[in-house]
Amino acid sequence: MRKSLLKLLSLLAIAMIVLAACSSAPEVTDEPMDEPAVDEPAVDEPATEEPAEPATEEPMDEPMEAVEIRWFVGMGTGTNPEQIEVQEEVVADFNASQDAIVLVLEIVPFDSAKDTLATQIASGAGPDIIGPVGWGGSNAFAGQFLDLSPMIESSGFDTSIFPSALVDSYNDPNEGQVGLPFAVFPAATYYNPAMFDEVGLEYPPQGYDDNSYVLDGETVEWDWDTFTEVARRMTLDVNGFNSTEEGFDATQIVQVGYQPQWQTHMAYMAAYRAGPAWMWGGEEGSYEATLPDSYKAAMEWIYDGMYGPQPFTTTGALAGSPEFGASNVFNAGKAAMAITPLWYTCCLADFAAAGGEFQAGNLPLGDDGEFHGRVDADTFRVWKGTSHPDEAFTVLAYLLTDGADKLLPIYGAMPSIAEKIQPFFDAKNVDYPFVTQESWDVFQAGLNYADSPSAEQPQPNWNEAWARQQTFFDLLMNTAPEDLDFDAEWQALIDDLNVIYNK
Repeated sequence: MRKSLLKLLSLLAIAMIVLAACSSAPEVTDEPMDEPAVDEPAVDEPATEEPAEPATEEPMDEPMEAVEIRWFVGMGTGTNPEQIEVQEEVVADFNASQDAIVLVLEIVPFDSAKDTLATQIASGAGPDIIGPVGWGGSNAFAGQFLDLSPMIESSGFDTSIFPSALVDSYNDPNEGQVGLPFAVFPAATYYNPAMFDEVGLEYPPQGYDDNSYVLDGETVEWDWDTFTEVARRMTLDVNGFNSTEEGFDATQIVQVGYQPQWQTHMAYMAAYRAGPAWMWGGEEGSYEATLPDSYKAAMEWIYDGMYGPQPFTTTGALAGSPEFGASNVFNAGKAAMAITPLWYTCCLADFAAAGGEFQAGNLPLGDDGEFHGRVDADTFRVWKGTSHPDEAFTVLAYLLTDGADKLLPIYGAMPSIAEKIQPFFDAKNVDYPFVTQESWDVFQAGLNYADSPSAEQPQPNWNEAWARQQTFFDLLMNTAPEDLDFDAEWQALIDDLNVIYNK
């Protein structure tokens, strides 16, 4: 600016000299006249008037404006005051770590989050990042999440820090890699050692490298057949008879051998027993239910466990009774085993306060020779309409790694990165000091047996389809065989799903 002003002043000075010369010049005649040298303006500006500008002082480009990335919280956990405070810290940490992106936190109450997000997306003003959110919350917005594969490749993000089974669980054949692991809750077989000691049975094995079990002096595989036999022997009536013994009274059960603790949905039970599978297929307008025969067999197995001649689990009425904990059966000390994810440790305070102790054992080996578990999981998703996919992925990668150190403790979740897991279990031992490291290791190993596709997989018209499948399981829990035609109800479920999928 200063050089430009000097240049302007210099030109004005020259112009004044020219005007002065013109006003004093003689009248023009036909003969040319030579102007006095003193009146002749200089053609070139003197070097002292405007020195050459150094290269270092060339005008600079305007600095690039930082990209704003919005982080939408409310579809799952993250909305209580303590969580909000820590999330704000994570935002501040990220923003201080670089200057190309400004991360903005957007908190929406859970009750209104779904409608708010739907409105934002419909108007084209959706947030860049959504989460933490589980499978159920995500399924309501299936098709709205970005395939992360290009950003993973271009950024060089190392997905090997996660168990491959967990990464695969977010790989949707229709949508691509729509997520990466973050907060995880792997499943295991919870068991009550005191109950096993009382009947003289061996505990479930711990460690999937050795899945052997000794029953009646014979070494067998800890599979679903062995599991069922043990569960029957652990199911006792008021007179102390187990369900394999003559004289057992199924109307006076005081303890069951197995409880699908809050896993009472068709998809959950099928995933454990039969293994994961896509429950639907086809093209838009002609979708159809593709429930495999193994799913039907899994439902028949659990139904027989409720109402068969040698029961091993609760009916709906028994599970809901006050004596059996009003559905929290294992916590009430009424089940020898329960298969459920790690989050269930949230709900064992009464059991521990009463002097109860639990450990964790292997999941049973599936009929196909593979272990099948479940991993409930929350993560962050990137909206596919984002204007800044690369920057959004940069934030996502931070939340999954460095940000996770502060976020996971307030979410109460187990890390999906192996090196971050042990502190989580150390904290659990404060509440449950009796749980052995071997038990925690079984949970960690369960990450290798994630349900892929998830039991909570997206389905067309997901809310209604999921509810219809729940209705089927509720029917099994609350209807005796003399009042239920299993094959007819199974076919009715498939027929109804075919309609629901194509609404």
